[in-house]
Amino acid sequence: QVQLVESGGGLVQPGGSLRLSCAASGIIFSIFTMDWYRQAPGKQRELVAGITSGGSTNYRDSVKGRFTISRDNAKKTVYLQMDSLKPEDTAVYYCNANYASPLRADYWGQGTQVTVSS
Repeated sequence: QVQLVESGGGLVQPGGSLRLSCAASGIIFSIFTMDWYRQAPGKQRELVAGITSGGSTNYRDSVKGRFTISRDNAKKTVYLQMDSLKPEDTAVYYCNANYASPLRADYWGQGTQVTVSS
């Protein structure tokens, strides 16, 4: 069965760092695009960063220069390194695995809480 297991969330002070991990099983990891989303209370879920099977990355403007997404296909794991954290980064962060062809698939992790506060 497909499973995405996230870890690395927690409480951190403004300006601090966290590294989130998402370990996948039950999929051919190397062919999937891997994304990180986040959702704050009362807000819509939003895409934070993504990395394709070929290694191309994209980030929402508010995290550019602070966050880095990477993947290790041998470990079937995607990472989100978060530096210079701000209170507005506080949210539940979700891992997503997806591909579009020849068949479509879309899988989600359980989410991990990130809280940035003094």
